[in-house]
Amino acid sequence: MPSKTGTPKMLTLPEVCEELHVSRSTFYDWRQKGRAPRCIKLLNGDLRVRRSDLDNWLNEHEDAA
Repeated sequence: MPSKTGTPKMLTLPEVCEELHVSRSTFYDWRQKGRAPRCIKLLNGDLRVRRSDLDNWLNEHEDAA
């Protein structure tokens, strides 16, 4: 969902980890193995995840049980 400025909502790594109920180390492990949602690396080294990318990633990993 776009923010008030019209740009996509960006989540911090702690926000993503909290939502997924995983530790930061687990997220980095997934990232290293190419299993994490798409990330944007900022110039200061911080990671951000677009809300839409996280939602798409969750939909792709949904179990059809």
